[in-house]
Formats: sequence, structure tokens, C-alpha cells
Amino acid sequence: MAKLVELRNVYKIYGEGLESEVRALDGVSLTIERGDFTAIVGQSGSGKSTMMNVLGCLDIPTRGDYFLDGVDVRELTDKELSRIRNKQIGFIFQQYNLIPSLTVRENVELPLIYKGVSADDRYDLAMEALERVGLKDRVKHRPAQMSGGQQQRVAIARAIATKPPIIMADEPTGALDSHTGHDVLKFLQQLNREGTSVILITHDNGIAATAPRVVRLQDGKIVEDYRQEVEWL
Repeated sequence: MAKLVELRNVYKIYGEGLESEVRALDGVSLTIERGDFTAIVGQSGSGKSTMMNVLGCLDIPTRGDYFLDGVDVRELTDKELSRIRNKQIGFIFQQYNLIPSLTVRENVELPLIYKGVSADDRYDLAMEALERVGLKDRVKHRPAQMSGGQQQRVAIARAIATKPPIIMADEPTGALDSHTGHDVLKFLQQLNREGTSVILITHDNGIAATAPRVVRLQDGKIVEDYRQEVEWL
């Protein structure tokens, strides 16, 4: 497989040079291949959220190199980083991040608007994504009219509407009951079987057990990196 993500001796340092300096990432090197399903696991303060921000081009390393699909991320402008996020990465967050004043369909269409997709094509892609997550009959609802599980499904539809090659999911089941969380993980596995690269950020070892590869962080360093047999949900 071709390399999708390559971190080379990456540091993310806050307050560099100060007595209170924090090394959120401390010399991390990591390669993720296209089509992989990787869980990045760690407790609070381990550096996993910083890792997602770096991998998702939401932040850049203090030192070291990051290549995304062969592109040197540290050399990109803010506008170019934004373009990569919009075209290549679908984000799923624990807190959904839906806009309350917009309908379900309008929330799903947002990344398509940023991508410059025409109104007709936006509608078709949004409806296709909502059908995949079982919410085609809720397109006119607003987030406040939906359960937490339904809101997370809207967030997933928004993430997949642009058909990105990478899905980054940050604690996607953290605000859900176990049954609904199971459905979300099952959907991520399905996306991966269809060829989407999935990077799952979690503190939960049970959730990490759904990923064929586990990278464990502690104090900003990788302390474990292994593959495992998984039971497809």
C-alpha cells in the first residue's frame, strides 16, 4: 500500500523554551498506509488530541516533518491547509458541531458549499449521505429536534458527503449510549471496507479493539504500535 500519512520526528511544543514548556508530541514518528484503519489511543494528556489536530491539518508541528499523501504539510499556507481539510478529510467529533439554526440537510451541505459544489449536486450528495446513515426522512429537522445518536449520524453524513479519502473520528461515541456507539463503530468499519482510510482517536481500549491497528500514546510519545485481529461488527 502507498503511504498516506508520514510523521518524522514530530514535536508539538507549547511555551517552548519556558520553564512551563509542554511537549504535547515528543519526537513522534508514524506511517499510516492508504486504506488502513488505525486507532490512536491514550488517556487525557497523552497527546492524542494534539495528534489528531496535526494529522487533520488543524495545527502544524513545532518541529519535524509531516507528509500527507506525499505533500509536505509544513510548507503549506493557511489557505492551502484549509483546502486539504475540505477535500481530503472528513471530521467526526464527539460534540457533533452542528449549527442549530440550520436543518439537517443544510448542515450536511456545508462542506460541499466550501468545496464549491453546485446547489443541485449539493442536494444530491447530501441526500445520498443522509440515506446512508438512515436519516433521509429527517432532512427538515433541526439539531435540537433530534437525539444525540441522530445528531451524531448527521455529523457522520456531513463528514462523508464530500466522499473524502480520510475520515478522522475524535471520540465519536463519547456522548452516545452503548448501542448507538456500536452502530457508529460499525459504520466506520463499513467505510473502511469500502476503501476509506479511518483514523479513530479514543481513550477507550474497548473501542480501540475495533481497529486492526492500534497506536498508543503516553506523555506525547508512542509507547505501543501493533496490529490485531478484529471482529467486524
